[in-house]
Amino acid sequence: MNEPLLDFRIEKSYSGFTLEVEASFTSGITAIFGPSGSGKSTLLNCIAGLTRPGVGEISLNGRSLFSTSRGLNLPPEGRHMGYVFQEGLLFPHLNVRQNLAYGFKLTPAHRRRVDLEQLVELLELGPLLERPPATLSGGERQRVALARALATSPDLLLMDEPLGSLDMRLRGRILRYFKLLHRDLSIPMVYVSHSISEVLAIANAALVLSGGKRLALDHPRKVLLEPFVHPLLEMESLENLVEVEVVEHHPKSGLTKTRIGSTTLWVPLTTATPGDRLFVTIRAGDIIVATEPPGPISARNVLRAHIESIRRMDGVVLVETDVGEPILVEVSPEAVSSLDLRKGQDVFLLIKSSSVMVLD
Repeated sequence: MNEPLLDFRIEKSYSGFTLEVEASFTSGITAIFGPSGSGKSTLLNCIAGLTRPGVGEISLNGRSLFSTSRGLNLPPEGRHMGYVFQEGLLFPHLNVRQNLAYGFKLTPAHRRRVDLEQLVELLELGPLLERPPATLSGGERQRVALARALATSPDLLLMDEPLGSLDMRLRGRILRYFKLLHRDLSIPMVYVSHSISEVLAIANAALVLSGGKRLALDHPRKVLLEPFVHPLLEMESLENLVEVEVVEHHPKSGLTKTRIGSTTLWVPLTTATPGDRLFVTIRAGDIIVATEPPGPISARNVLRAHIESIRRMDGVVLVETDVGEPILVEVSPEAVSSLDLRKGQDVFLLIKSSSVMVLD
């Protein structure tokens, strides 16, 4: 079992609202999930040192950062954390290279664990280095903000709705960068979001907040698909954000062959190079379930899947399946009954290639 990385017990009151949360996070990517006004950003700011709790204790890697009992409150720069805001917040008078160098130079040499050249390569920032922030797109600004935060070699990276201002295609690209950075740099991350699709795609654990209180903390699929969480969802269309590997292109048919787990998934033609990994999105409601192999059909993708769970939420049913990667399917209660769907059953998922959006 992983040792705790971040321990906190925080109470912070405002007029009409009180945040009161206690939890321990381990290494990995932990999401803080909840609707607007649940206390997500307040909690993140307390951890970062931007907001002072009324009462509490915060420690990182066993080092106390805040303690009302000891009268301790380390400033943000003393907490060894990186912070990525929703809007990036780059220094407008500095170009990209200078923005990256700013945090790097402030970090003592003995604490530097991240190489700037490695960051530039991982986040594909080479062509942007001499450009001022005003000339960057939203996705480019967010990549630079991410690199600038990582340039300080943080012990923990905090991200507050970092994809909130980006369109879906850019979200997929930035999510891929998050996973690459965590894999290659081994920097733990705390990721604030109100999007269940993002959390399921990226996080190893999820803390669910409602009204300033902790509802649950566990693996995302164990807590975010529970009926008691459903009322917190902000009516988003549930999507599967899935990482695939590009195999080969078929320009005549307008399709690209990709691999998900050990299964083939045909997607609209992409310019990615074979061997590249990218995210695709598939709406849970666009997938058809069959209990028998279908005959000739127009859907290009027929994926054999195993049902892991069936969860009823209001007027719909979420079927959690495994095709080598988890895939959620939204069906009606009538479909569950007529097909006699049950946990442990093998089924077939029918997905039109046109229902797959490539996030490249």
